[in-house]
Amino acid sequence: MSDELTVELLDVRGEICPYPMIRTNKELDGRDPAPQTLDVLTDHPPALSTIPPEAMKRGYGCEIEEVAAGEWKIHLFK
Repeated sequence: MSDELTVELLDVRGEICPYPMIRTNKELDGRDPAPQTLDVLTDHPPALSTIPPEAMKRGYGCEIEEVAAGEWKIHLFK
């Protein structure tokens, strides 16, 4: 059995608020066990201010990286 963490990916590019946050919350809340890491890809700037606080309420840390012009990866981790 490997100790490596698998980073899961949720691609919400093309979706506008509130859907990126709703889909992220569903991924974090709806799985047992909850993912240890989740990368959320978005091209909707408001998601950068809605997803991190919701993830932090659930005990996740957050890093945001611009991966292309107008596209970001929100890295959530336990």
